Amino acid sequence: MEFKENRGIYLQIADSLCNQILDGRLKPNDRVPSVRDLAVELEVNRNTVMRSYAHLQDEGIFDNKRGVGFFVAEHAIEKIKEKEKTYFFENDLPGVLQKIRLLKLNSSELKKLIQEIHKND
Repeated sequence: MEFKENRGIYLQIADSLCNQILDGRLKPNDRVPSVRDLAVELEVNRNTVMRSYAHLQDEGIFDNKRGVGFFVAEHAIEKIKEKEKTYFFENDLPGVLQKIRLLKLNSSELKKLIQEIHKND
């Protein structure tokens, strides 16, 4: 995993884990890698991974079973989608819409985007 400097490493790890849940590599009720194992794999401090796991637990995405480890929460997918949609609509979409207006893009130029959106219907 390559980390970017513009965002905390623990948040980037949390984002990566959320992406693994959304794409099905981690499923609800799956045990996630131990803090130690993931820290070794990512070559980061264990405290950084623990901070990621605690963050995901606070958001209701991970459950911690004392003495056993962390697990993907039952409703993790819904919580992640809700969080990501809110972020997209508040932070990403306004910039996209502004770019569409500035470039005066039309529907035929945005056909690929519209086709992707229709796949979700």
